[in-house]
Amino acid sequence: MSFKSLAAALALVILVPAAQAQTQVVPGSREQVKLTFAPVARQVAPAVVNIYTKRVVRAAASPLFADPFFRRFFGDVPGMSQERVQRSLGSGVLIAADGTVVTNHHVIKDADEVTVVLSDRREFEARIVGSDDRTDLAVLKIDGGRESFPTLTLGDSDAIEVGDVVMAVGNPFGVGQTVTQGIVSALARTNVGVSDVQSFIQTDAAINPGNSGGALVDLQGRLIGINTAIYSKDGGSNGIGFAIPTALVRQVAASIAKGGKVVRPWLGASGQAVTADLAQALKLPRPIGVLVNHIHGESPAARGGLADGDIIVAVEGREVDDPEGMRFRLATLPIGADARLTVLRNGAERTITVRLVAPPETPPRDKTDIAGRNPFSGATLVNLNPALAEEIGINSGLTGVMIFAIKRGSVANRLGLQPGDMLMKINERPVSSVADARRLLEAEQPRWAITIKRNGEVMSLVLGG
Repeated sequence: MSFKSLAAALALVILVPAAQAQTQVVPGSREQVKLTFAPVARQVAPAVVNIYTKRVVRAAASPLFADPFFRRFFGDVPGMSQERVQRSLGSGVLIAADGTVVTNHHVIKDADEVTVVLSDRREFEARIVGSDDRTDLAVLKIDGGRESFPTLTLGDSDAIEVGDVVMAVGNPFGVGQTVTQGIVSALARTNVGVSDVQSFIQTDAAINPGNSGGALVDLQGRLIGINTAIYSKDGGSNGIGFAIPTALVRQVAASIAKGGKVVRPWLGASGQAVTADLAQALKLPRPIGVLVNHIHGESPAARGGLADGDIIVAVEGREVDDPEGMRFRLATLPIGADARLTVLRNGAERTITVRLVAPPETPPRDKTDIAGRNPFSGATLVNLNPALAEEIGINSGLTGVMIFAIKRGSVANRLGLQPGDMLMKINERPVSSVADARRLLEAEQPRWAITIKRNGEVMSLVLGG
């Protein structure tokens, strides 16, 4: 036997477990050597679909036609706007035999038409049941009459471990259904920047544009994640892909199916990640958890006995390292559920149980468009409440009057005011509600002094004499 043949034989040595010892043998047949993922691919493929979207975009034929001054004198001129069709592609997963499909929000965002193509090339027009940009998930429905569609079983994403072998199935670059294989590279990835509620599964299975919304499955063919993003410098796969765990997919899909939108449970507490410096100051053995620094007075957290200075280290027995991870764990629970929080208080560990509720609409939003001769003309003001804060993805403990929107070219726009600014004072008088702001803005003033807070920084502006 040549050296080359010997090396090849040694490379195929396998371990045969025995009660008394492990013996090494050379495979004696092709079946012992052959390793294939074909059975899993055959099982999974029929339930993974291709998604094609169409959107009609109207744009001015010339920048001149978009000029408000020109339109003021000439109105709408025939041919002043042109229509073009934008097309995009992605993937999706059938999770119910009635034709329920889960995909990414960004795959179907602003689409006028959505077409779902099955692996056997049949096409169906899809209806958007609901979509949630904060989790980047959407639910579609296709109608097959009395037909039952193939589906994927939702697996337990909390049971997977780093190093587990996984497969990604989708429609990369529109070439058609494609299967790639890799391992779970990391778990609970936050700060990826894809969505507000994030704790992603990271994988090195090749994921490319068009794979978004497709399936990440284990070797039993169970869905463990929805592929949603890649880390790439050139648009192609560099071996770092991210999937939304089924723990979140299951809850979001159920919420959308029930009411067409996602209502996330509200804890009413916020805080910051425990850094290495904080851990040293707090005499913790390692950085872990979320240090609570604000609790809403009428929240489940307050009623459950959570206190400022507590460190939440786990939700339902699952460790959390930062506020993003805590939000993810809470978002996987239904409204009305009892959430078990593992908390460190004065160095001792305790369990606090809180009953999760929907974020309240208190105080009422009182959404108001401001007009007249004042600095906020063209701005829309709202009373910030926990429900609104959850919708737009900001700290639900914030209260006060917020600028919700600003019209382009308005006085507020020209003064540099921005959506998200918190209105603190008008002419040195505190503003605690939209009603306060309306009252203070009703009378014309020769001089305006306003105070706002932006990203935690207080700013003042004085206009007039």
